[in-house]
Amino acid sequence: MDANCKHELKVFAAEIRLALLKELKTRGFGHVGGSLSICDLLAVLYGKVMKVDPKNPKWADRDKLVVSKGHAGPAVYATLALKGFFPMADLDTLNIPHTNLPSHCDKNKTVGVDCTTGSLGQGTSQAVGMALGDKLKGRPSRTFLIVGDGEIDEGQCWEAAMFTAAKKVNNLVWIIDDNKKQLDGTTAEILPHGDLRAKMEAFGFDAVRIDGNDVEQLYDALTKEATDKPIAIVMDNIKGRGVKAVEETAANHSMNVKPEVWDSYIAAVEADLEALKKAGAQA
Repeated sequence: MDANCKHELKVFAAEIRLALLKELKTRGFGHVGGSLSICDLLAVLYGKVMKVDPKNPKWADRDKLVVSKGHAGPAVYATLALKGFFPMADLDTLNIPHTNLPSHCDKNKTVGVDCTTGSLGQGTSQAVGMALGDKLKGRPSRTFLIVGDGEIDEGQCWEAAMFTAAKKVNNLVWIIDDNKKQLDGTTAEILPHGDLRAKMEAFGFDAVRIDGNDVEQLYDALTKEATDKPIAIVMDNIKGRGVKAVEETAANHSMNVKPEVWDSYIAAVEADLEALKKAGAQA
């Protein structure tokens, strides 16, 4: 990846974070921690990797995204709006009555969302079915699955992983957001996972562990040449990534904070974005 591409993706990730925070401020609460932790990933997926068309969101041969940790929907909506799937102004309607942007991903409401998720674990099985269906139909599509580290406490995730590897569904990429926290504590306190990369490898995946904040590592892992094994990416991550005050908040799964606190988060990301743009102009 050249320096210009890397810079563009970092800028896009900051733009997603900024749009996400403004979106959440309209309600004053929301799943901020786990949404922020996938912004770099979404920037790489939608900025460089996935074949999608905002003007033809139901294109049969498109690549697909399943966010099994469906509570991170606000980050997906921010990304889709920035890509032109729907107007940016729609972000102000997050989770209000009759909105097209519910708190969890819903393919029947939101243009550009490929799978309804939110009941943790179930998105894994849906993603396997979607990818296998495309493979059987001879489509060139890939499916990307985002799974939370707390979510993999669900046994269904491991059934889906076993099926993915056994049936060689190699057009499906598993991405585990290892941000070390879940709803009511750290994963180490609640149910330690051990070495997730080794576990996925033992299940039959071509598995790698990377820095979930490094766009170049993300790109290299997401574009790795497929073999007969499906790919699993374990993102070493921090919940709330990209906003230091959120990162340092213990209970940051879902937060209800005052408008001035949201403004402080927004100002921090605006400063980061301005610095990135300035550095790009000077390069």
